[in-house]
Amino acid sequence: MRFLFMFVVLAALAVSLSLMVNSPAQAQGYGNDPNIAMLDNCSTTDPGYAPFGGCPQDSTTKAHQGDVSAGEFLALLTSPLAPGNQVIGHPSWRNEPSYITVRSGQNIRVSNRGGRVHTFTEVANFGGGFISPLNGALTPAPECGSGVPNPNVKFVAVGDTQTLSGLGTGLRKFQCCIHPWMRAAIRVQ
Repeated sequence: MRFLFMFVVLAALAVSLSLMVNSPAQAQGYGNDPNIAMLDNCSTTDPGYAPFGGCPQDSTTKAHQGDVSAGEFLALLTSPLAPGNQVIGHPSWRNEPSYITVRSGQNIRVSNRGGRVHTFTEVANFGGGFISPLNGALTPAPECGSGVPNPNVKFVAVGDTQTLSGLGTGLRKFQCCIHPWMRAAIRVQ
């Protein structure tokens, strides 16, 4: 009886380990078709976003159902624990995943799954964007522009997708030039 119990426990452990090793999370960084989602959780019903272009719902998929008010967004922009007006940003405004590894020549799809317009702009070094109040103490990244968007910045509307191709090898850095804490790094091997 004891032998049977040990056998069942070891079999269950083997199955669990097999599932963990073969889980999709392990393959995410090396998938055949890597995707990055630009996310936010702005409330489509909060009039506080109206002066900033609102928070539209994607009319084709009706996918965005955010619950973050403009007041909450602004309250979490900085932290009293961070010195010198350091921008932290609302945690629901993010790129997911924020780090992937791909093979040279592999295309990467970047989709805006939030309710606000974003950019996915390659930068030499992370910095601020072109909207000064959202930068805090960050110096704007030159690729984003300062006060007005750089003409080379490409906007990704709600529900749209941008495809990156032909990235050179090495660590490539990307950020949203509107919400500069939305960052991603792509290692191209």
